[in-house]
Amino acid sequence: MESTIHQFAHPTGVILIRSMNVIVARNLCKTYTGSGRPVAALRGVDLTVASGELVAVMGPSGCGKSTLLHLCGAMDQATDGDLDVLGLAVRGLDDDRLTELRRRRIGFVFQLFNLLPTLTVAENIALPLMLAGIPHGEARDRARREAGRVGIEHRVDSYPGQLSGGEMQRTAIARAVVHEPGLVIADEPTGNLDTVAGAQVLDLLEALNRRLGVTLVLATHDAAVAARATRIVRMRDGRLETDRPVHESPERATV
Repeated sequence: MESTIHQFAHPTGVILIRSMNVIVARNLCKTYTGSGRPVAALRGVDLTVASGELVAVMGPSGCGKSTLLHLCGAMDQATDGDLDVLGLAVRGLDDDRLTELRRRRIGFVFQLFNLLPTLTVAENIALPLMLAGIPHGEARDRARREAGRVGIEHRVDSYPGQLSGGEMQRTAIARAVVHEPGLVIADEPTGNLDTVAGAQVLDLLEALNRRLGVTLVLATHDAAVAARATRIVRMRDGRLETDRPVHESPERATV
């Protein structure tokens, strides 16, 4: 993977730290050509995300932020441009290799949770491990440990319909990281939660990023959510409008 030099202030002087780039997008374009005229969702986006960053992608509805996340999560393919994810050139990969990349190296958290209603919490969390061929006993034990990490160990035998919104999102987060991915994609992870549950989920995501070094890219409309990130990328009309560290961002000052 490519690497980036990050500069940090320290009482003893400036420290330079080299970190690997998890996402490198160059002139990334995506055009949808369904019914009617073509729609350009992304128009030449350049973006680099280093290992361990927490990047918030903001912008109005239709600006392209979800499309960008879908491409970076190998859920869709670009129309043009280059995209490296976890050191792998994604454009042109066949369906089997895309599935393998998503299954083993990327985790996903969605606004609507996407839990399977007929599986228990433990089974939902263990699902990525089972799909990757991990033996049932090991998958079960790892799922239960991950449930404990996100604070829902008392719910492992419950079904999604028995959970609160916050508990469902905690289950989804545990599922997203149980296979120790190199990248987690979160699309409006607090958008379907009340204020208290949303704040708890943000605390959890921030802890995963800062304590465990999980690289996280999330899309959000909420400035308070974005202010918890290390960088805010703002999009408009399919293009990158601004890309700033949070401490330099106007959103930070309003929270």
